[in-house]
Amino acid sequence: MTVIEDEQADLGAEWTAVGDREVPADYGRPDRAHAAVRNVVGVTEMPYGVVTVGGDDRVEYVDNVVSNDVPTADGEGAYALLLDPQGGVELDMYVYNAGEQLLLFVPPGEADALADEWREKVFIQDVEISVATDDFAVFGVHGPKATEKIASVLNGASSPAEHLSFVRGRIASVGVTVIRTDAPTGEEGFEVVCTTGTTVNETGEERANAELVFDTLLNQGLNAAPFGRTTWESLTLEAGTPLFESELRGRIPNVVGLRNAVDFEKGCFVGQEVVSRVENRGQPSQRLVGLRPEAVPDSGAAVFRGDEAVGEVTRAVESPTAGEPVAFGVVDFETDESNLTVRVGGEEVPAELADLPFVEGSDRSARVPEY
Repeated sequence: MTVIEDEQADLGAEWTAVGDREVPADYGRPDRAHAAVRNVVGVTEMPYGVVTVGGDDRVEYVDNVVSNDVPTADGEGAYALLLDPQGGVELDMYVYNAGEQLLLFVPPGEADALADEWREKVFIQDVEISVATDDFAVFGVHGPKATEKIASVLNGASSPAEHLSFVRGRIASVGVTVIRTDAPTGEEGFEVVCTTGTTVNETGEERANAELVFDTLLNQGLNAAPFGRTTWESLTLEAGTPLFESELRGRIPNVVGLRNAVDFEKGCFVGQEVVSRVENRGQPSQRLVGLRPEAVPDSGAAVFRGDEAVGEVTRAVESPTAGEPVAFGVVDFETDESNLTVRVGGEEVPAELADLPFVEGSDRSARVPEY
């Protein structure tokens, strides 16, 4: 369950399951919340699983497993993948160097299995792996006014400027870490991390850290709108950001064009041989594309060129910004715009290939597919 259930309920949250977490789907007006993020700023709870890795060999251990270089300096982060031997994505994650430990943000429900698997592979290295999901609350702050929002409530530090860098400061007397995101919504973005303990506020009242931080992010300084998972889905799709649950799981990174998550010169991670072979061949067999169908298809709906099935839809929404259906599809690499259709409700409707992102915001997602 969310770390701030009562506060979310008071705002009128409707709930949905994401991995092993219950989080707000929306607060009754998802389109309105979507517009608030696109035009000003919004706040959402990020239901990450959290794994910490300590010990003298922590950087070397994780670096030998994931697809990207693990940062060696405190205050830096990286987006990386855990691949299977066939090069398929088992997990995506953010890896942050927090000084004496690495902090890993993984998809909801995946932290325990990851920690168990890695513990079994530790032999003589000095590595300590722990699940810390219940110890942290993470809130996303996104929108063209996100930097202004953070500046209005953060004390003791300036907003971090570089993607996936972070600073430490205080919000409402609570110690926080503020991370500059890699813009998954296509807007300026930050994640505010605090522990799930309690703090005595300025009036002498003891309150949960997460409650204080969430309330401050919504109501102090520049006001922000709360938004839930429904809006997260529509924002990230408009921004051209593939997500683990719908686009990444099981696919090799070359197919989804996820170049920011892989160091192709690195030769010491599981699945590297497959990824490098596809890279050296020049193109994968499939690619992730944007589609503009005439109606919203279900995930898994077939994509046709003429009478030939050439792929499937991974995610689709009625775009609140564009006012029309938009979708991600994985299709044969050479698929062009001629005579494309998608299946909706048992019938085939016309669709066009679309440039990504669908919507240009105040920042560009680092995950927009590149080939």
